Amino acid sequence: MELIDGNVIAASIIAELKTAVSALAGRKPCIALVRVGEDPASISYVRKKEKTAADIGLESRIILPPVSIAQTDLEKLIDDLNADPAVDGILVQSPLPKHLDERTIFRRIAPEKDVDGFHPLNLGKIAQEDPTGFVACTPAGIMELLARSGVDLAGKHVVVLGRSLIVGKPAALLALQKKAGANATVTICHSGTRDLPTLTRQADVLIAAIGRAEFVTADMVKPGAVVIDVGINRVADASKKTGYRLTGDVHFSSVAPLTEKITPVPGGVGPMTVAMLMQNTVKAFHQRSRATR
Repeated sequence: MELIDGNVIAASIIAELKTAVSALAGRKPCIALVRVGEDPASISYVRKKEKTAADIGLESRIILPPVSIAQTDLEKLIDDLNADPAVDGILVQSPLPKHLDERTIFRRIAPEKDVDGFHPLNLGKIAQEDPTGFVACTPAGIMELLARSGVDLAGKHVVVLGRSLIVGKPAALLALQKKAGANATVTICHSGTRDLPTLTRQADVLIAAIGRAEFVTADMVKPGAVVIDVGINRVADASKKTGYRLTGDVHFSSVAPLTEKITPVPGGVGPMTVAMLMQNTVKAFHQRSRATR
């Protein structure tokens, strides 16, 4: 069994981006990070993104509207960022306060600045295998983890456990693409799938993104499989100072010995998300620069 270390792989991507950005003449790529409210997790995530951007040499704008901001005012803010030629990427940190329509806000972001990859046009570009689109950061990170760990998906059976627009569906579409690093046969399973273990045991590569703590157990995994655990769940644990421990969607202690390779939680897919956000921002910068020449 080999651990796929997301921290190491993310650090290598960030180092590559830092080298590429340092070679740019003129202005640097810019990402606007919009956080509404004081959700502790959102504060932490935005700080991490701001720090990583600074480490790479990107410009970041932190925009903190009041928690009471109206839907129309937040839409106007997005429109202004869309129109700003100095902004290459826009990220609106979720979750938003309940009075705001998150889907509408995400769709308001111009597709060419949608570095989070949530706009329907960018999801459609994945299906069309159009490389100008932006892939949501977690599934993009999964594909990088596999490629940089020497896992070639060509001809393999990939089973994706989860059907969200953020992870499951785009991950399946990426694995299906007719290109190097993909070319897999893909099955999507979910909470309503009958006889789920029979399907997951067929996986050469199992991507667990169902959002249930330690849901995938040893009886659901084929010996020698590669397992990518996307889940991040808090489980009560009185022995921890925080009162909880972080675990994935996979029961790691029983599944790991069966696998060829597996991602840990934390330290697997998680670190890749910010790295891929920065990669998307640099890509947006280059694509927008070419479009304005």
